[in-house]
Amino acid sequence: MHIDSSSFGSIRIDERDYSSDVIICPDGVNSSWWRREGHRLQEEDVREALLASPQVLIVGTGQDGCMKIDPQLEALLEQKGIELFAALTPEACRLHNDMEKGGKTVVTALHLTC
Repeated sequence: MHIDSSSFGSIRIDERDYSSDVIICPDGVNSSWWRREGHRLQEEDVREALLASPQVLIVGTGQDGCMKIDPQLEALLEQKGIELFAALTPEACRLHNDMEKGGKTVVTALHLTC
């Protein structure tokens, strides 16, 4: 899945527009994705996506980086051998496209606002 563009509060993926946070898995986009605690990414927030056995989890932490990753999730990803990349959402979108071209199995979780 290719991210065509993103801006504060919106994203275009494979020529389809979304206006809420998304999680992109190899089999599609979940546009109703939300976290238990809005600005804290925890294991339960990505548990279903991890069933896709990604090699990489990319996290877009928002336009200003307000979303933080729970240390327990970081430890779980390391234990499972899943590379974690966290960046401001615009950079995470670029990274997603680059990783997809490289043939890696990627899950990308994007916070589109703050």
